[in-house]
Amino acid sequence: MTVLVKPKSDLVVPKSVRRKAGLRAGDRVEFAVSGRVIHIIPKLPYADDTFTDEESALIVKARREMRAGKSVSLEQVEHELARKSTSRRRKTA
Repeated sequence: MTVLVKPKSDLVVPKSVRRKAGLRAGDRVEFAVSGRVIHIIPKLPYADDTFTDEESALIVKARREMRAGKSVSLEQVEHELARKSTSRRRKTA
């Protein structure tokens, strides 16, 4: 789709393009320019908008630990959960 860029007006994203991209009134978008190409990127809510302060702090801590190489593999988590599950069954039996 082609639109005309006028000297004294904002660039308008056609309704059909907004609909296909899932953009609605009030959504925030970011513009990124690469050479002569303009990318319009929907801005998703950031953790500050979604999580409590405590949850955000835990996320930051986890990211820091992952960067330091202190991550745990899925297999380790599954093993630990299975081990705890087995010990719980023994206590109740």
